[in-house]
Amino acid sequence: MKRRELILRIRFLTAGVIFIAVLIGIRLYNVQIHNASAYQDKAERQYVHTARNLYSRGQIFFTTKDGEMLSAASIQSGYVLAVNPQHVTDVDAFCSSLQKYLKDSADKCSTRASLPERSYVELVPDLTVEEAEEIELLDLDGALLYKNQWRYYPGGTVAARSIGFIGYDDTGTELHGKFGLERYYDETLYEKDEALSVNFFAELFSNLGDTLYDREEILSGDVVTTLEPAVSRVLDTVLEETNQKYDSKTTGAIVMDPHTGEIIAMNVVPGLDLNDRAEATIEQFQNPLVENVYEMGSIIKPLTVAAGLDAGVISPGTTYYDPGCIELNTYTICNYDLRGRGTVPMQEILNQSLNTGVAYIANLMGKDRFRDYFLGYKLGTETGIDLPNEAYGLVNNLNSPREVEYATASFGQGIALTPIATVRALATLANGGKLVTPHLVNRIEYKDGSVKEIRYPEGEQVLKPETSETISRMLKTVVDDALRGGNEARPNHTIGAKTGTAQIPDPVNGGYYDDKYLHSFFGYFPVYDPKFIIFMYTVEPKGVRYASETLTDPFLQLTDFLINYYSIPPDR
Repeated sequence: MKRRELILRIRFLTAGVIFIAVLIGIRLYNVQIHNASAYQDKAERQYVHTARNLYSRGQIFFTTKDGEMLSAASIQSGYVLAVNPQHVTDVDAFCSSLQKYLKDSADKCSTRASLPERSYVELVPDLTVEEAEEIELLDLDGALLYKNQWRYYPGGTVAARSIGFIGYDDTGTELHGKFGLERYYDETLYEKDEALSVNFFAELFSNLGDTLYDREEILSGDVVTTLEPAVSRVLDTVLEETNQKYDSKTTGAIVMDPHTGEIIAMNVVPGLDLNDRAEATIEQFQNPLVENVYEMGSIIKPLTVAAGLDAGVISPGTTYYDPGCIELNTYTICNYDLRGRGTVPMQEILNQSLNTGVAYIANLMGKDRFRDYFLGYKLGTETGIDLPNEAYGLVNNLNSPREVEYATASFGQGIALTPIATVRALATLANGGKLVTPHLVNRIEYKDGSVKEIRYPEGEQVLKPETSETISRMLKTVVDDALRGGNEARPNHTIGAKTGTAQIPDPVNGGYYDDKYLHSFFGYFPVYDPKFIIFMYTVEPKGVRYASETLTDPFLQLTDFLINYYSIPPDR
């Protein structure tokens, strides 16, 4: 009897469940298929803001000289300002009252607030809490405020091309890094929301929920950079002033520790404000310090002299005869002023930037050995910097059978390099001859509390330590005796430096422009135990011919700031 009653109950419950399932099925068919168009239209006309999971993303930090972390990219909380056109009686008055808050939506307010049969239209996605409170006090009919979050860059323009920014992916549903560190470390910074729904009955009765979606936690965290905020701000100011003064196309710089490859500051102007990118161009999003190549000119000469010293074909006391111009493979190569100096020592090649001098060294070394040294500097390869889209240098001329390509390469023409590869090669002159890995991030702090210190490989030894010391002494002499007649030497700190003026190639007619130049400047200090190496360049400055005119003052301005800011002790 009991068994029979149990069977009846089970059948009754089963029938009830089937009946309810049939009703639900009929209802779903009615909503999703039979009347789908009507419901979609109704949803569109009656849409209102619904609270969704506000996205989360790891932070990017600057690091001050004292080790303090300051935010470079974070999540900002605020409000969305929207309008319900059905409740707006005077569109002009409504938009006028909100004018100061509308930003780039000001011209669209009247149109959006007048849309028929709409109950929700967004006007501004990123109001601050203070702005939202002010709007609430206006008590405007039709004004809607909802909580929101977005990516915020406290520095604005500071190191903007290195920090990068985020944007929606191809599906239009998820935010990912598009440029700079945001893109390179996107897998670390990105925090994917957990699945919001599962099969309720499977979870309740069968404990199958774990099989319906992946619960595996993606290890995400914050990225801590080597970028120093105060130095970055000063660098940006110097770059802006220089670019405006000479009406250049672009001006950029890198400040790096030559021993470790830590980048303290780097940027290019004209730049962009990461919080207001509406007027920025795609070129301003990119980072030409990493993505573009240039013929660098005479700042490459110290690499040639160092190679000659390291190979033993010259010494600082070696002399050569400078005729002013030489002929190689039917091409004529001349000094910048076409003058010959007669018999001069190697130091004058750097002091007076003599093209014939470095061509003489390249000839003494021979094509194979010269090629080995220049390829040993890794001028044609990626540096491994933690930024996206790094370009390779164009150094095919180093495979030429003709002498003229090696001669031009010896003074930085005919080979095109990225600025970051250039500064890495030049750092070998300062750090004892090692190739370091330039980088902007030194650790990742994960959400689970663990910390990953990023280790970079010890650099390959490409020059003997004594070569580094000798070329550093020669570059110090350039500043002490030759740069503006020695008037820019600092009384308490030694500086080694070299300028570069390169003709810009004409891609249409071949050869080089007669009136367009790329100016470059590099230097490091103190010379025998350098704390920083600075590389600067400006493209197509107007009204000046030589880099000593455009970049000497900006370089020394940065040098003086760094010496004072870091309290670098005197070395003489």
